[in-house]
Amino acid sequence: MANPDAPPRRLLHTSRQIVRWGDMDFYGHVNNTVYFRYFEQARVEWLEQAGFVVSPEADTGAVIINASCTFLIPVNYPATVRVMVYAGEAGRSSVMTWYELFVEGDERLFAEGAAKVVWMDPRTGKSVPIPDALRHAVS
Repeated sequence: MANPDAPPRRLLHTSRQIVRWGDMDFYGHVNNTVYFRYFEQARVEWLEQAGFVVSPEADTGAVIINASCTFLIPVNYPATVRVMVYAGEAGRSSVMTWYELFVEGDERLFAEGAAKVVWMDPRTGKSVPIPDALRHAVS
């Protein structure tokens, strides 16, 4: 059942990623830092699919100013993870994104995360208004 206190959000993208042997740590499960890589890859796929260039040479682009992850069930090799990317309503220059991580063939939620995405000008390091196309995609 959905949390009635949760902010409204929209599913934007679903990413499938193969768990690599090297993603695991000494304890035999995916290292906690790797979950942020899975979320990052899903976010980049979404932005590129929406028509934005994710490159240091781009005039403007997305950066995150904070990120979190709640680890619910360990992920083990071999597996394919499915990361679902959601976004809330856009502000002037930022938008909250949320992530749900599942393992294919298992309906349980393995991890959930969040990141605040800010649109910025890499030349100045300052935030700039979110492009209209992105605002439309998340609204």
